[in-house]
Amino acid sequence: MSTFRLSLIDSVQDYLACFDVMHELRPHLPDAAAFAAQACRQAGQGYRLLAAWRGDQVMGVAGYRIQENLLYGRFLYVDDLVAVATARRQGLGGLLIEALREEAQRQDCSHLVLDTALGNALAQRFYFHQGLLSKGLHFSLAL
Repeated sequence: MSTFRLSLIDSVQDYLACFDVMHELRPHLPDAAAFAAQACRQAGQGYRLLAAWRGDQVMGVAGYRIQENLLYGRFLYVDDLVAVATARRQGLGGLLIEALREEAQRQDCSHLVLDTALGNALAQRFYFHQGLLSKGLHFSLAL
């Protein structure tokens, strides 16, 4: 497995460095500046972005926030999780999930929760392998 360095992103410059990776997961994002601006706004609402670096290149990211509701109690919700294609199958996804699991435990969370597309069988298989189990369906309504 290649060595990755994990760090929380807290500067516009580092958000910009994460854009190409995030764009693989969120192709609707128009450009790096718009992504950085939105990520900074979300950071004000508790969003954190964990980046996996190889040298000076971002190879994967995990966006998350701590939440609380009546279903799960206090939990860590994973908004975004993606690795560049060249870093997949090198243990990076598992490394990010483990870092999120450890953060959830440090934050006294009772669950780690994420959503994935129904048609994303590869991600679903990966999540099952990481110990995450399907608990329901996510519904939304565009307004």
